[in-house]
Amino acid sequence: MGTWDVGTFDNDIAGDWAWELETQPDTGFVSATLARVLDTGSDYLEVDTACEGLAAAEVVARLRGNWGARNAYTESVDNWVASHPRQPAPELVAQAVAAIDRVLAGPSELLELWSDSDEFAGWRAAVLDLRQRVAA
Repeated sequence: MGTWDVGTFDNDIAGDWAWELETQPDTGFVSATLARVLDTGSDYLEVDTACEGLAAAEVVARLRGNWGARNAYTESVDNWVASHPRQPAPELVAQAVAAIDRVLAGPSELLELWSDSDEFAGWRAAVLDLRQRVAA
């Protein structure tokens, strides 16, 4: 996984997911992505699924008006949110919070990878900020 910083969209996996989001007509794709995270239950959560789940949660936060960092890496998501203005259903918000909690709970490959890095505290803070923006 190509990663250059701790933000949700600061990796290739989330970037590819955002590119796919551009063609989606509604939040069904977001919900399906979050469901893949939650469907792992207590099984090992692969890095791709976790990164995509965090990206989907970021969409939910933005739909709620709780924008995170906006830059070239978030541009396609920001444009999609702007062209699909709606409040997400309470079920989607709950699904996003649960997916974030699942990524942080382990067993999670993404959690393991960041735990082994010097940037773990920054990554965890960014994920907790995302959780707060989704839940707010």
